[in-house]
Amino acid sequence: MLNANELLEIAKEELKNIDSEEVFLVRDLFKGYEWNRISKSNRLLLGTLFLNYIKSTDVGIIPIEKTSSGQQRYKK
Repeated sequence: MLNANELLEIAKEELKNIDSEEVFLVRDLFKGYEWNRISKSNRLLLGTLFLNYIKSTDVGIIPIEKTSSGQQRYKK
């Protein structure tokens, strides 16, 4: 199983597939079965790492509101 930093690199690479003005969750950057195979602790850590990455770089993505289940939404 990949660690959170390796998962972050995959997520960063997948950002190129997100269209302008598209709203997404980190889980949308992974195939369903891939996301389900990630442990809950690694998902939580990945979410924190991804948010920190978005806030510290100028990749044209902004964090917006959270979902009712507490997942951070982003907009490109």
